[in-house]
Amino acid sequence: MLRRAAELAIRRPRAVIAVWAVVLVVGIGLGGTVFGKLGGLGANVPGSESQVSADRITKLDPGSDTVDGVVASTTPGRAIAADPGLRDRVTAAVADLRRIPGVARVPDPYQTPGATGDGQAVAIPVTFVSGISSRDEDVALKAAQARLHAIAGPDFEVRVGGGPLTGDALNHTAQSDASKAEMISLPVVLVLLVVVFGGLLAASLPLVLAVCGIASTFLVLYGFSFATDLSVYSVQITTMLGLGLGVDYALLMVTRFKQERGGTADIASCVRRTVAAAGRTVFFSGLTVAVSLVGLVVYPAPFLRSMGLAATAVVAVDMLAAVTLLPALLAKFGHRIKPTSARRAQGQWFGRVAAGVVRRPLPVLLAIVAGLVTVATPVMAMTLSPGDARELPAGSESRQAYDLSVAHFPGQSTTSPVDVLVEGGAARPDYLAHLRSLPGVADATQKTYPDGSAVLHLTPTGTVDGKAATGLVRTIRSEHQGAYVTGDSAHLVDYRRMLVDRLPYAIGVVLLSVFVLLFLFTGSVLIPLKAVLTNLLSIGAALGAMVWVFQQGHFAGLFGAGTKGGLGALDVTVPPLMIAVAFGLSMDYEIFILGRIREARLAGEDARAAVVTGVRHTGRVVTCAAALLMIVFACFMTGGAAPILEFGFGLTLAVLIDATLVRMLLVPAVLALLGEGAWWAPRVLRGVHARFGIAEAAAGADAGTTGT
Repeated sequence: MLRRAAELAIRRPRAVIAVWAVVLVVGIGLGGTVFGKLGGLGANVPGSESQVSADRITKLDPGSDTVDGVVASTTPGRAIAADPGLRDRVTAAVADLRRIPGVARVPDPYQTPGATGDGQAVAIPVTFVSGISSRDEDVALKAAQARLHAIAGPDFEVRVGGGPLTGDALNHTAQSDASKAEMISLPVVLVLLVVVFGGLLAASLPLVLAVCGIASTFLVLYGFSFATDLSVYSVQITTMLGLGLGVDYALLMVTRFKQERGGTADIASCVRRTVAAAGRTVFFSGLTVAVSLVGLVVYPAPFLRSMGLAATAVVAVDMLAAVTLLPALLAKFGHRIKPTSARRAQGQWFGRVAAGVVRRPLPVLLAIVAGLVTVATPVMAMTLSPGDARELPAGSESRQAYDLSVAHFPGQSTTSPVDVLVEGGAARPDYLAHLRSLPGVADATQKTYPDGSAVLHLTPTGTVDGKAATGLVRTIRSEHQGAYVTGDSAHLVDYRRMLVDRLPYAIGVVLLSVFVLLFLFTGSVLIPLKAVLTNLLSIGAALGAMVWVFQQGHFAGLFGAGTKGGLGALDVTVPPLMIAVAFGLSMDYEIFILGRIREARLAGEDARAAVVTGVRHTGRVVTCAAALLMIVFACFMTGGAAPILEFGFGLTLAVLIDATLVRMLLVPAVLALLGEGAWWAPRVLRGVHARFGIAEAAAGADAGTTGT
């Protein structure tokens, strides 16, 4: 297949380029409309008790949204609640708010216990009509915001947040962060590629590949949107991976092409050799990364499923573009790309590092493993949260309203209520009273319906992911008294359970697929096992650092995330997604190096010498690819949404650890310790590999070739 792709690119480069140009235009035009089909999704799990209960409550009562206006003094520490001027302003605003079409109720804060908090602020909640259409609620919401903001004066500030405003702010921030990251990363990556390749033409090829991959994936996502819900964060994942892997694959291919140019002036021959060697590595790498991400599709949560589809699609498209579009571009313009200098091709520095590791593999192995395990230790304390206004940047109005509520209304809950549906509850007053009296309940309201059902809204103390809220959910469910529990805390409990229940299936799918692909690539049963274990070490260390920074608050302010002491939890969607993507990227670099080691073995080198040769010839490519990928991920940390900050930080660190400590030190140490045994397989599997296995061809690495 790869040979045919190379021949097609050589014979008809213009036709191949034209096809991809059409795909690019259609992807930008039609695929760009997918932005209107994205949603938050979050921690909802179809079929879970929380989701079923929410649907039942919605049928009884479509529900209503509430936003919170917080009026606070512009002078810190000043008591304003008793200020007659402010009281007149607030009273007039409440009267006007009640007259807005679509507004159901606005309580008088001066007649509501606790609405003036510590005396330095006044809370004005605005609740909209139950079951109102989205359009009508949007009109009412804007009118309510405008009237609340009109309360502000020289001595008072007003912040409005909560309800749909927080969700809209999170979605808007996510999209703006992606656009900002692209604007920063693309020129930076181009400059660095020019430095790496020493020419603008060669440097532009990876970006062409990445842009085509991203646009094509938007088109694929547009198709997916008709079959499943898609998260707004699909855009970030598509952009991150599309740009990062596009650059990675093109860097590998163009580097090999430049090296082949040093052995022959025949462009067609160089393209054939590049596709036969580096193209084969890219093909297997893409397959391995894709199957690593397919594990997310095992989870029923729409968020994870949409992320798995988006990530798998962008990997597949980037891989396809690398083995079709890139060879055509090289066939058409390759004569203008300079060959690699002999000094660069030798990679002596990386060879010396690998040789030193091979001489003393055990101390290196013990030191690296001990260090990574230590960094990974905070993972044991990891907690998850479904997300709230704390995940927004400090400049967001919804975040500021949340912070003012926390600061000026101590002891009041900042979480959404735990909603309990009791069928026939109108005839069970004793049980309803029991629910209201449960530990952790700070406030309770009740509503009954014509069919005799009752819904209790129990407001727990603490946060949505706190022990009081999640413990309340578990307590009610454990009593088995015919109560159905939903709300954000219940969704979180069900989401955590879903992760645990489906984890064995996700792990099984990924490990089996990775084992099969790596076995077909190497003919070994030990190398796939080694790859999984070393990858888990780097991922564990990156995840531990995420917990230490964002959850526990160490240096979180440097990244614009959280208040003093950190966020207290990671976003519930980030760890499973980060683990899947980091595992896939780790396999990417694993195959880059294994491909060259395998090539050296086919050329007759022994196991240890092949390790040195492989690292010597791939060290620079892997390092450059990792550096560029880190820049892409780091640029996504210039935004303000906490999930993207956490995700970008985790992947940046995972790539850094993997490309340095793991690939350059740990992998050579393990392979040196195993020696020839690293390539062992049972006789029956050796027969399978001889028949079905595909590996780097030794013929591609002749005496004049030092490629990857």
